[in-house]
Amino acid sequence: MPHVIVKSWPGKTPEAKQALADGIVRLVREALDVPQSSVSVAWEEIPRERWFEEAYRPDILEKEESLLVRPGYVPEELSGKSGA
Repeated sequence: MPHVIVKSWPGKTPEAKQALADGIVRLVREALDVPQSSVSVAWEEIPRERWFEEAYRPDILEKEESLLVRPGYVPEELSGKSGA
């Protein structure tokens, strides 16, 4: 408790991933008052062409009630097609 999963398109450097993970751990510790040993962070790379099916639909559309921050894009912007 807690476990944070970051999903992104491929291409981020290992250093950038680690910097974000370190920042997430620091903020989670401060905000939730938990020890570092109880925080875990995972990184999942999802190619752009699979983003809608593997990230947007299951994590955003199907879990809207749990979103604390909504994305500023719509699926059509990802695929170039309407109704992606």
